[in-house]
Amino acid sequence: MKKSNSTEATTGASPSQLIDARIKELGDWRGETLARVRKLISEADPQVVETWKWRGVPVWEHAGIICTGETYKAVVKLTFARGAALPDPSGLFNSSLEGNTRRAIDIREGDTIDEKALKALIAAAAALNASK
Repeated sequence: MKKSNSTEATTGASPSQLIDARIKELGDWRGETLARVRKLISEADPQVVETWKWRGVPVWEHAGIICTGETYKAVVKLTFARGAALPDPSGLFNSSLEGNTRRAIDIREGDTIDEKALKALIAAAAALNASK
């Protein structure tokens, strides 16, 4: 996984270090879930670049934003920047379905992640970004 240096110049920490810190700071199922999806994203796209945007949102990019990893009290939300243009045969998208561009996956405590389907979605998002 490649790492972006844009945040490093202003905070002293790389985006990957900031994501590590967020996972540790959460210290509960949300941190575990964020760590798990992070691993799956890097497995699905070894060229993915981790960035840190909007004052605290982990972002994974490959020729553009693939998805963000937001954490809330009740969900870890993976928002796919161009999700509406992606095939989702497994029906992973369960949030932000009304828009014309984005789609999201809300993962709640105790939810099982369909790893194969998520990796396919990540790969499709990276391929879509690379095709533009």
